Amino acid sequence: MAKNKTTETAESVTDFINTVENEVKRNDAFELLKIMQETSGFEPKMWGPSIIGFGSYHYKYDSGHEGDAPLAGFSPRKTAITVYFYLPEEKRDELLPKLGKHTSSKACIYIKKLDDVDTEILKKIILLSIQYTQNLYPSK
Repeated sequence: MAKNKTTETAESVTDFINTVENEVKRNDAFELLKIMQETSGFEPKMWGPSIIGFGSYHYKYDSGHEGDAPLAGFSPRKTAITVYFYLPEEKRDELLPKLGKHTSSKACIYIKKLDDVDTEILKKIILLSIQYTQNLYPSK
């Protein structure tokens, strides 16, 4: 079984954000750090070299693959800030259209600037994603 590449590390979240070259994106990352910490109630940790995660859960798939992942997280990438989330389809359909200017995939929201989105809707998405994930993968 392959080992997960993205695991929690002891690297500094602040040091990582300070390496973000684009000033707007760096400032947005610090603001998103506050939003996610307040919303999740968890301290930020680095996961791999570029993901900032909050809390964690253990998953095990039917295939036998298992590991740990952050309950909530984001990464300030060059093209956009990626916010990781996990929601049932009906919640996605309800909340994503209200979020503001973004693009999304099955488990990611891509934001160019934090000013482009409604942070109250983003907080709702983060909280519901954490609750949904905790219900799917309850801690033992």
